[in-house]
Amino acid sequence: MSAVYALYPDGDRAQRAVNALRTAGVGDNDITVISGEPMEHYEFGEMHRSSSMWTIASIGGLAGMLFGTWLTRFTELDWPLNTGNMPIVSWWPNLIVIFELTMFGAIFSTVATVAVTCGLLRKRPALYDPAVSDGRILVGVESPRDAAAVESALSFDGTPVKRR
Repeated sequence: MSAVYALYPDGDRAQRAVNALRTAGVGDNDITVISGEPMEHYEFGEMHRSSSMWTIASIGGLAGMLFGTWLTRFTELDWPLNTGNMPIVSWWPNLIVIFELTMFGAIFSTVATVAVTCGLLRKRPALYDPAVSDGRILVGVESPRDAAAVESALSFDGTPVKRR
């Protein structure tokens, strides 16, 4: 068995299931909650909110900008052209290349972060049930240590528990 989960019709029951899982000793990082709509007014809607995407995108943009600056300056200094008493490195035309490489670095790092954090590179499929599309809320635990405790916590109100 790789996962134990239950489907709840509303956010109140799902929140009680999350609280029961916490009481059973399951950590917040091990609890999976999936709903078809935002549930921000419940505590479980705020569980996995922290993200470092802004920082990673900023670092990617900075790396792109530094590479663009190095590339344009290196190219102009390595093959100097006589420009008639004007500087060899001209920054105004270089800003176009620097801007494009800055955006490339930021966008590439953002897409890579989304691919990694959303689990698009997973070897096995993520915990999901088609009933989530119909308005149900999935609360479950992947690879539980104590499956019996997880099942009893999820079936606190007689909700059927499913295994995958």
